Amino acid sequence: MSAFDAITVGERFEFGSYDFTAERIKAFARDWDPQPFHVDEEAAAKSAFGGLIASGWHTAAVMMRLQVDYFRDRGTARPRFGVSPGFDDLKWLKPVYAGDRVTYSGRVLAKRRSQSRPGMGIVTTEFSGVNQNGEPVFEVTAHVMVSVD
Repeated sequence: MSAFDAITVGERFEFGSYDFTAERIKAFARDWDPQPFHVDEEAAAKSAFGGLIASGWHTAAVMMRLQVDYFRDRGTARPRFGVSPGFDDLKWLKPVYAGDRVTYSGRVLAKRRSQSRPGMGIVTTEFSGVNQNGEPVFEVTAHVMVSVD
């Protein structure tokens, strides 16, 4: 059985957690999203958020890193991932504040063999993140090409 065939619709993955410290939030934001409520604690306190928050792109990048690490570190056969044809429904549901811990997971929604690329399949997965209080903060549905060999 190929690694693609072993992927089960409904399968869930727990990718791990990440602590969004003030230092990490500001470092990411200085390089990629330097809005005042991401880089300046005083300005953030006066913003609509009332405190320093992580960039939504930071929360998405962390999900990607934890997902890659999870599949890299698995001891079982892994599919060979290819390019992503895109994603749907990216949602930042609640601000992620300095001091929040976000736990990320994924659930396989669908898979199919590609009609246009022989030897490849497409797997659709819903990724989500919840904070330490169990509140959803991040959600996205992603598609990825996977080798069926």
